[in-house]
Amino acid sequence: MNPAAAHPDRTAAGGDESGQWEAAIDRYLKRRKVEGGLSANSFEAYSSDLIDFREFCSRMRVEPNAIDGACLTAYLEDLATREFSVSSQRRRLAAVRGFLRNLVDKGQLAKDPVLAVRLRPNPRPLPRTLGRRHLEALTAAIDTSTLRGKRDRAMLEVAYGCGLRVSELVGLKLYQIDLDARLVVVMGKGNKERLVPIGGDALDALAHYLAERQQELVKAPNGAPAKRNRAVPVRPNSAAFVSRLGRPMTRQGFFKALKGWARNDPRLAWVSPHTLRHCFATHLLEGGADLRAVQEMLGHSDISTTQIYTHLSRSHLRKVHRTYHPRATLAKVAAGQADAKAGSKAAS
Repeated sequence: MNPAAAHPDRTAAGGDESGQWEAAIDRYLKRRKVEGGLSANSFEAYSSDLIDFREFCSRMRVEPNAIDGACLTAYLEDLATREFSVSSQRRRLAAVRGFLRNLVDKGQLAKDPVLAVRLRPNPRPLPRTLGRRHLEALTAAIDTSTLRGKRDRAMLEVAYGCGLRVSELVGLKLYQIDLDARLVVVMGKGNKERLVPIGGDALDALAHYLAERQQELVKAPNGAPAKRNRAVPVRPNSAAFVSRLGRPMTRQGFFKALKGWARNDPRLAWVSPHTLRHCFATHLLEGGADLRAVQEMLGHSDISTTQIYTHLSRSHLRKVHRTYHPRATLAKVAAGQADAKAGSKAAS
């Protein structure tokens, strides 16, 4: 459906349309950045999504103050034609929704056109996770005899042990890590601060990496110990994880490092940094952790986001059932199996 055909009075007047769009998008993104604490990555994603929507509306000759449900429906159909997945369509619509609500707040739209759009249910796929043995195999594959290996081991242990997003992991500063209190202060989405405990393995890996890193900093170029005044200080606001050039690690850098350690094992070839966050949540819930506590450690604002991790394997459910149900303990299951075999023999 062509929204412009349904509303012939929408046609943009001369070259004003582009200016209106750019001003409206710019105002919205600045507001989100100031009020919502939008990160640089989120800012870039929102900007890209809104530019795509603007280009669609420009082709349809629809101005910002004339957007309605028919326009949004046509946009979703256009995304489907371009073979965007349902989840990608919804992500883009989420960016557009916030933009349109801002127009309503500013009085540039009479009503929210998103309310007229009805989406089909889209069940989220269950996250893929590693079993404990595979996770141990990935950890063991890292060569910790080098500083790089110690860094990668520490990053993996912290990502899995604290359930951090990769952007939170690479953005960690030294002052956010309290080894004595066994806590890490995480700055999450929207600059929301949360405290996450550090487990023993992550604590050891961090301590070894930071100690080795400090030793490397005070070495002279020829490998000999440097004079005290030549040592490079590590300040509290320094990045916790750095590259061989001393620069803060990037998301791409950690992804490449993780793939490098996993490449020799076909079972681990699909692993990504976010897999470690999935493992953190899943293993906690399988171990009996409270859903609200997991929500707090993950930094989810809505518990429905955390509930996706309540998928538990059938084998784990059977194990829990056998362990805790009074009529399904291991002894009773074994007795029942023995009785069944005896009955089968008698019948034959």
